[in-house]
Amino acid sequence: MHFISGQYRIFSIFNLLFIGFLSLLCIAPLVHILAVSFSGAAAASANLVKFWPLDFTVEAYAQTLGNDNFLRALWNGISRTVAGTLVSMLVMVLAAYSLSKENSEFRGRTFYMWFFVFTMLLHAGLVPTYIVIQKLGLINTLWALVLPHAVNVFNMILLMNFFKVSVPKALEEAAYMDGAGHFRTVFSIYLPISLPAIATVSLFTMVWHWNSWFDGLIYITEAKRYPLSTFLQTVIVQQDMNQLNLDPADMEIMSNRTVKASQIFIGALPILLVYPFLQRYFVKGLVMGSVKE
Repeated sequence: MHFISGQYRIFSIFNLLFIGFLSLLCIAPLVHILAVSFSGAAAASANLVKFWPLDFTVEAYAQTLGNDNFLRALWNGISRTVAGTLVSMLVMVLAAYSLSKENSEFRGRTFYMWFFVFTMLLHAGLVPTYIVIQKLGLINTLWALVLPHAVNVFNMILLMNFFKVSVPKALEEAAYMDGAGHFRTVFSIYLPISLPAIATVSLFTMVWHWNSWFDGLIYITEAKRYPLSTFLQTVIVQQDMNQLNLDPADMEIMSNRTVKASQIFIGALPILLVYPFLQRYFVKGLVMGSVKE
């Protein structure tokens, strides 16, 4: 037993060191971006900045937060993320509740389940989707970014399995006996009990909407309507410097690179602030949602 205990201790130490190393690899790029954003133009342009600012200055953040294009894109990104998460969670919770029932309770349950799985395996394609959105008059609107992604089947299945495992049948039957309908049961019984799964899927959905940039390029033709992720893609990848609105006088104390770094860090900040509040539900929600089909 002592030999096994020693092996387990060595294994645990190795795991901690390995996980710590991976954590540093994940954090290092963000720390580097933060250091660049606070550095002077010469040091940033010469690629001298590593993990600590050189010639410390906050001018890049002053320029970024004074850029109307960036602030507008930030608001568009927040609006898209909030609306997309709310719509997706409402639709997926109702669908997961229905599909968590047995065939005897929900006729056609098997057909709808296969229908959802089929949409997860096969996609209509970019061109047909664009035509549908165009015919519905959604081009250049928030709903063009929200409605096509309202249902993520994988997340819906996580919720469905969590409902099956975690909600006692007796509790649901007691609610029906007290006169509660399906909607009352969902919002008064299922949601409070399933908070870990709801938080996990909400985080998945939130991160996806916040980081998604490609659909903004396709469905949004006016730059002023770009969400933040699409705005950053045009500035950083496509090198569209018109979006930066830099004053030539300001270029003496900062560079395009420092402004880009400040915008990237501000773009990552909302998710970094939200995640700690949902982290305690994250692992439990994943594990519980994968126990039962």
